[in-house]
Amino acid sequence: MTKRALITGITGQDGSYLAKFLLEKDYEVHGMVRRASTENFERIADLRDRVQLHQADLLDQLSLVRLIDRVRPHELYNLAAMSFVPTSFEQPLLTGEFTGLGVTRVLEAIRQVDPKIRFYQASSSEMFGSVREEPQTENTPFYPRSPYGVAKVYGHWITVNYREGFDIFACSGILFNHESPLRGKEFVTRKISDAAARIKLGVQDKLYLGNLDAQRDWGFAGDYVRAMWLMLQQDKPDDYVVATGEKHSVRQFVELAFQHVGLDWKKYVEIDPAFYRPADVHTLCGDASRAHRELGWKPEVTFPELVRMMVDADLKRVEKEIADEDAATR
Repeated sequence: MTKRALITGITGQDGSYLAKFLLEKDYEVHGMVRRASTENFERIADLRDRVQLHQADLLDQLSLVRLIDRVRPHELYNLAAMSFVPTSFEQPLLTGEFTGLGVTRVLEAIRQVDPKIRFYQASSSEMFGSVREEPQTENTPFYPRSPYGVAKVYGHWITVNYREGFDIFACSGILFNHESPLRGKEFVTRKISDAAARIKLGVQDKLYLGNLDAQRDWGFAGDYVRAMWLMLQQDKPDDYVVATGEKHSVRQFVELAFQHVGLDWKKYVEIDPAFYRPADVHTLCGDASRAHRELGWKPEVTFPELVRMMVDADLKRVEKEIADEDAATR
């Protein structure tokens, strides 16, 4: 039997890696996309003829019921959210609608259409916020420091609620920061790798950043989607921390990125207070021992490998941009 999976947020970083992973496992892959005036399918461009896309919206309950009824997936991965933390301070209500209540709408649609569908919720290390202990485990109390983190806590607990209240196979992956060459440029890691490439190739002079001392547990998105899938293959649903167990500062990320292109970062990086958050999260580090033990999952890409991978991808992108511009002016 061919398994069917439905991915919300399929055009994002995690959605594209997960779609590719599931296709390699011979799944029939469906993706939910929002109607928008400009469609951005860049991350799944090489998969477009192998996935089926459907329009629906986390704000529209009826569209979700119709979509799930049409696709009848065996597994549903809810990766869609307002995922950029700084924006959540600017749009807290919309963040709550998508990232919090949106989860409830999906779960309620599953309950109405087919409660046997296995559900994955993308929870986040941002839920720990001002951390109560280190490293953080599945039992660490939450203390979110942004509207995004608060909304993710709601999404997390409503998933537990539907699991316990309606016997739905619903899992939450508490994923710590995970990056890749497909990360959006608004995220600090991709901002750094892109700037290192542009400064090396002479098309940018400076990189402006906020808190260089913030520490995160950074892993590779391609490793983390494997953990999502493994959660839905278990006999019983549960919640899992997915992390590397190592933390690094933004400064270390900058050092490695610029070192990879042979530059001294101190000559190019300047601090801009505009990039500080109203309430910052200073340190996050996850303990993924339950995932190691019960899922057999471990990360494969190291932190230095991740940084180099991102910088190399951006060097190629920027070189192509320069070549295209040269060709256009000839």
